[in-house]
Amino acid sequence: MTYSKRLDERKNDELRPMDAKAGVIPNADGSAYFRAGKTTAYVAVYGPRELFPKFKQDPKKGLLRCHYAMMPFSGSGERIRPGTSRRAQEISMVMEQALLPVIDLSEFPNSVVDVFVQLPQTDAGTRCAAISAAAIALADAGIPMKDMISSVAVGQVDGTIVADLSYGEESYPAVVSDIPVAMTHNTKQITLLQMDGEISKEDLVKALDAAKSATEKVYDVQMKALKSKFSVENKK
Repeated sequence: MTYSKRLDERKNDELRPMDAKAGVIPNADGSAYFRAGKTTAYVAVYGPRELFPKFKQDPKKGLLRCHYAMMPFSGSGERIRPGTSRRAQEISMVMEQALLPVIDLSEFPNSVVDVFVQLPQTDAGTRCAAISAAAIALADAGIPMKDMISSVAVGQVDGTIVADLSYGEESYPAVVSDIPVAMTHNTKQITLLQMDGEISKEDLVKALDAAKSATEKVYDVQMKALKSKFSVENKK
């Protein structure tokens, strides 16, 4: 069995159709919408605001806190149970670690920046969509950022390196590796690297090379969303 043609007929380095908007939730300090194929993420940012309970406060810098959740009807399979799950907690932690390298909270001691993520529709790549949306929302909130973080999954399906795996590819009946990656735009620093499946060292290097160009495409969508929002505000 050879995976010579992708299930949705995309090229190997082609991403699913993407769309993004900034400032979609009026009452939030910053917000964003990001869609990759059938995976959609909405993010609301609140803060910096005083952190409670006070024993968690850091007098030297602020705290970033992410809250990831999939809506009960978002999946294509069984209904997702409401409330916090181990998977949601893990992805929340992963998001924090992926975003922290570019965020400067030294000017906000004893405070917290809360990032709330909701996914109303999912079809693979949920943590990547969440991270990409959160980066837009943080920029929209005016949080000091050294760089932009862009995220996408790359991997291998039956020996073929592909970018932005769909759910059908993740569950393809062959050897599959799914590698969520997040990178900074300017320095190409990897802030997220996870893997589910098997891949050789040589093919992993090829997949990470593919991730560099793939995250650039995500970055273009992110910047378009931010420029569109702030260009409209400047005209008012």
